Amino acid sequence: MLRQEIIFIIILSLSGCAPPLMLVGADPTNLPVTMLNAEQSQQFDRGDALFEHAFAPSEGLGPVYIRPSCASCHARDGRGPGVVQRLAVLEADGRTPREDMRMFLPFGDVVRPLFVAPATMGLMAPTNVSNLVTSIRVGPAVFGRGWIEAIDEREILRVAAEQAAGPGPERGVVARLSDGRVGRFGLKARVATLREFAADALRGDMGLTSPIFSTEVANREGLTDDQRPGVDVSLAQVEDLGLYTAAIAIPARQAGPGEGAALFARARCAICHVPSLATRDDYPLGAIAGRPAEVFTDVLLHDMGDALADGVREAGANHRQWRTAPLIGVRHLRSFLHDGRATSLAQAVAMHRGERSEANASIDTFDALAPADQRALLSYVATR
Repeated sequence: MLRQEIIFIIILSLSGCAPPLMLVGADPTNLPVTMLNAEQSQQFDRGDALFEHAFAPSEGLGPVYIRPSCASCHARDGRGPGVVQRLAVLEADGRTPREDMRMFLPFGDVVRPLFVAPATMGLMAPTNVSNLVTSIRVGPAVFGRGWIEAIDEREILRVAAEQAAGPGPERGVVARLSDGRVGRFGLKARVATLREFAADALRGDMGLTSPIFSTEVANREGLTDDQRPGVDVSLAQVEDLGLYTAAIAIPARQAGPGEGAALFARARCAICHVPSLATRDDYPLGAIAGRPAEVFTDVLLHDMGDALADGVREAGANHRQWRTAPLIGVRHLRSFLHDGRATSLAQAVAMHRGERSEANASIDTFDALAPADQRALLSYVATR
């Protein structure tokens, strides 16, 4: 284990927020989808190496950061073990985020506990702010994400319209970004493409600037550079990482119980965890273009109620909204929900219930199923 990672775990433990462990099982895949051309295959290999590479200060790490590599947050391309600690300031009611949060969190709402020279301190949670709440986010699995990027936007709009016209409480919202594009990545769908997601993670988690995000993150010492002057990683490196995460194949799925799909639909799970959406014909990876994407998400934002609210607003999402989590490689995961609070699928289902949650009707239906049917439904999900 890297020394920086040991320090990170100690810091989180002292703050009462120890990172979840064993968040992914045996390595499900590190293979690309088929039909990559020669240039894409080379990009995949370069991106794979960059994903595993632990950056050094001389390569631009820092000055403040969370982890030194992509793989330290997404081990074996899976979920965790790295976590991000987020901050929010609430009104006196204990549930409503303050509109003037920037006044209390001038350096942003992300804790970056590690640092390298010229920094002399990390970015920790303030100790003098009332109604400050912290939450953690577990690094999501990255396998199969190209299928989400490839989904035809018209499919996302269609599903949103169907939910809006339907009789149930499910009302998914398209995550429109400020430039009009649809957000697809991040727990609150604040990023549109995997290329941008890679650049955002490089800067936000590792302090590595790129031509896409060329300034260092805000910090208490006002540092605007690190031990590598100027931009730290090239656009080509960002694109290599984007292609790598786009081209990782969906892990092989087991068959599951025969009645599982029907029970999944009967319990209303398939309204939001849509089993399949069509990809666009012009997506650059031929193996993914113009095909059904079995991603089990609608890529929409849903109000999951007060129990799962974290006080954080991102892009167009409020503090109770989350993008429907794609059920890709679920059988390899060991924790569920955004912060890993559920350690079984049964717990994850139950924790969808809460005041003002759109999922309450679905949980009512699930609870009304015979125990054998509940087990069959959960077994079906566990094979995805």
